[in-house]
Amino acid sequence: MSGEGEGGSSDARMVHFDMAALAPSERYKLLTGVVVPRPIAWITTISPDGTVNAAPFSYFNVMGSDPPVIVIGVGDREGEAKDTARNIALTRELVVNVVNEETVIEMNVSAGDYPYGVDELAKAGLTPIPSVRVRPPRIAESPVHLECTELQTLEIRRTRIIVAEVVGLHIRGDLIDVAKFRVHGEQLGAVGRMHGRGWYTRTRDLFELVRPRIAGKEPAGG
Repeated sequence: MSGEGEGGSSDARMVHFDMAALAPSERYKLLTGVVVPRPIAWITTISPDGTVNAAPFSYFNVMGSDPPVIVIGVGDREGEAKDTARNIALTRELVVNVVNEETVIEMNVSAGDYPYGVDELAKAGLTPIPSVRVRPPRIAESPVHLECTELQTLEIRRTRIIVAEVVGLHIRGDLIDVAKFRVHGEQLGAVGRMHGRGWYTRTRDLFELVRPRIAGKEPAGG
């Protein structure tokens, strides 16, 4: 750790951290403290024998729309793949369910460190419903479901980066203007992760900025 800049109080100076010199727990605190808020992928998978697993992950985001691609980071547990990563490796299918204020308590229950083979949906009192394109069920209580198939998984030391294509999307009818493909985000009530374990944020405080228009060019997406 070192200071950068000249003059001013110590609180105003930049502090540099050499990530290679830090313990994993220290890197976790720093990265989750500055990359905020983070959306939550509440993932349902299924084992080859039909056992359902559900777990939330906040190392997650959408990476593109052509094709529609998402990426999820899943860390190993004690040197072995977590249940979610194991099931995806075996079946190549998953469903990402959106967490909102109405389901955040149940999501937290499903985050428990249960043994492999335990049905977290049953533990949390949640209702599995069939998907259309993939075998893992959707969570009925969630307002949005992304049915996905694995494209590739990169194993980087103790982290598995799962790249998946969205092959189907379900959204509660009152949250979408179907004719305009416009999601009513202000009504969705999505919940995100903030800094360390146990901290979350609501998404009610919205504001809009109009992107500058450059003559002769259409505004890009993203």
